[in-house]
Amino acid sequence: MTDGTTVDVVDAQILDKQIILGIKILREHLGCSLQDALRAYTDRYEVLREQRPDDFVCGRDEYWAGFFS
Repeated sequence: MTDGTTVDVVDAQILDKQIILGIKILREHLGCSLQDALRAYTDRYEVLREQRPDDFVCGRDEYWAGFFS
């Protein structure tokens, strides 16, 4: 992700637990498969979880509850 605006948008989606929308944005921006977009999303999630843990709306377990890939 080289476009700062896209990174900001995806980061906002991740922090707001908008998983599907964040993956969709990544897929469109990167022009990649759904699997690759999911991988990019989870990689960015881990970076944000480490760098900005207080910005998340819920804990790690609750974040992924109900999401099946």
